[in-house]
Amino acid sequence: MPNLIVSREWLLEHLEDPQVVIVDCRFSLADPQLGKQQYQTSHIKGAYYLDLNQDLSSPVAEHGGRHPLPHPDELAHKLSTIGVNFQKTFVVAYDDSRLAFASRLWWLLRYLGHEQVVVLNGGFSEWQKAGYPVTDTIPQPEQKGNFIYAMQTQMVVDRQMVISRKDLPGVALVDSRESDRYLGIREPIDKIAGHIPGAVNYPWQEVTDTKGYVLPLSEQRHRWSQLEQAEEIIVYCGSGVTACVNLLSLELAGIPTGKLYAGSWSDWISYC
Repeated sequence: MPNLIVSREWLLEHLEDPQVVIVDCRFSLADPQLGKQQYQTSHIKGAYYLDLNQDLSSPVAEHGGRHPLPHPDELAHKLSTIGVNFQKTFVVAYDDSRLAFASRLWWLLRYLGHEQVVVLNGGFSEWQKAGYPVTDTIPQPEQKGNFIYAMQTQMVVDRQMVISRKDLPGVALVDSRESDRYLGIREPIDKIAGHIPGAVNYPWQEVTDTKGYVLPLSEQRHRWSQLEQAEEIIVYCGSGVTACVNLLSLELAGIPTGKLYAGSWSDWISYC
């Protein structure tokens, strides 16, 4: 099985594979209902839908950021419902936002100990352009899966851990947002602009081209060359979503030291 990414051609060949579950992760921060509406209109044949707000996050609180991690029991139940068997089912996640939301599911599954998960290169638009099968039929699971998770708690850090470790030798803190948000020039979402002191900027959009295809492995490795010797790379964004694209990029580059500051900037500033 492919390691982190699959092509649309590979997925086409495995559409009827009972060991493969496809998950549509399309979402819009500006219009939270749009992704589900798009899914109901047209999606890859056999795909289920998981919503960023409803399924891949828990409710917003005073702290924890705009997209707190979902409760593992609840996510595990939803994964079981769509037929995912822990450490057996091969999950393919896709979106239409250059992996912004598919990578969140990819990271969450690995966080729960499920390694059999990949993202679809090019996303839904490129699948559709190829004339591959789409439908408006909502699939019903033929059988309930059994997802008994094994939390990988070392993959995530909280605010206190960021404070205590970000300035240590061998630790790198990476801000994944666009450079103008990192610099505090523009802040369209959060109430305070800027970045966590000591963070370096690696915008998540640099992982793919404009069509959503992941750039070659050689470019992924070159991109992280200045940090590859770090003992620990703590990655954040606005709310712990697009940072996962950078964590995917780190894995592609062969750098296994990435960790997610799940609350990210929106959690950090909630204490200001």
